[in-house]
Amino acid sequence: MRRQRAERQGRDAERWASVWLRLQGWKLLASRVKTPRGEIDLIMRRSGVVAFIEVKWRKRAQDLDHAIDSYRLGRVAAAVECVAHDYVREGEDLRIDVMLLAPGALPRHIVNAWQP
Repeated sequence: MRRQRAERQGRDAERWASVWLRLQGWKLLASRVKTPRGEIDLIMRRSGVVAFIEVKWRKRAQDLDHAIDSYRLGRVAAAVECVAHDYVREGEDLRIDVMLLAPGALPRHIVNAWQP
């Protein structure tokens, strides 16, 4: 039961992040993209940039600072390597971003969160 609730909350957070980003001018290309090396929550495009976005939701805003680390970002980067060619056009830039969400707090968009 606890796992199902966490899964539902994660999906809800991804929807909210997608809505927030679309209000900022981003276009949703794909969501919940599964690869042999992991899953990418959102893939968005705006002004020649394709962002592969990891979404994290926490019950308390103060827990967001610890929601993402280099291990998790490395897994996202590995997944991006599997599918980037399907989404990034010639001349476009790609990056890995993070969206952090919690009740009562504005979404935090960390731009270019992964830089190996």
